[in-house]
Amino acid sequence: APPWVESVQIYFPRYGRTADELCVTELGAVIWAVQMATVEFHPWNSRRADVERPDEWRIDLDPMPKATFAQVRRVAAVAKQVLDELGIAGFPKTSGGNGLHIYVRIAPEWSFGEVRRAALAFARELERRLPDDVTTTWWRKDRDPQHVFVDFNQNARDHTIASAWSVRGVADGTVSTPFAWDELDAIEPRELTIATVPDRFARTGDPHAAIDDVAHRLDTLLEWADRDGLPE
Repeated sequence: APPWVESVQIYFPRYGRTADELCVTELGAVIWAVQMATVEFHPWNSRRADVERPDEWRIDLDPMPKATFAQVRRVAAVAKQVLDELGIAGFPKTSGGNGLHIYVRIAPEWSFGEVRRAALAFARELERRLPDDVTTTWWRKDRDPQHVFVDFNQNARDHTIASAWSVRGVADGTVSTPFAWDELDAIEPRELTIATVPDRFARTGDPHAAIDDVAHRLDTLLEWADRDGLPE
């Protein structure tokens, strides 16, 4: 990479190696990455100031093969209800595929393992409220193909998902697109592509513009994890 492209060095214990990871801090870095054949951007959920302390909790609603997008919408609506009960602001976006993501800014005070555990506690609460729609079963072969998997493991260290506004590497060029909660019932992910999203952005702006205004705490979710006997 050229010297003006910013990066951070990250250690990977599994391989006993370090790697320089790109930090996209300006448009020029995006252009450089694209001309190096980058299509999708998959950032970590932590920042270079302290890469081991996530400042984002990600709720990944991943429909199994026979689940419908109507189910995904239903799960997202209940997820918002639970977040509201917790006093937490969640920011939804399409995945660019068949699911939805909800991002929550959190205080960078917990490890990846603790954030993952909190995410699992939240997923289990969704499963209790929507037993006919939600699964938290880890092994794919054991999941009901008509359920939506709440993928809590996307909060584990070195697990990433497509960023907001990232193009996806598919033929129709879908974009992982932020939207407002009042759009949930109408949003159609397949209509959000590189051909349509620029005009949408010009009209609506960035629905995630306020995401950094408040950093939330995970204490209640970790209490739920203790209550449910979830592993450390």
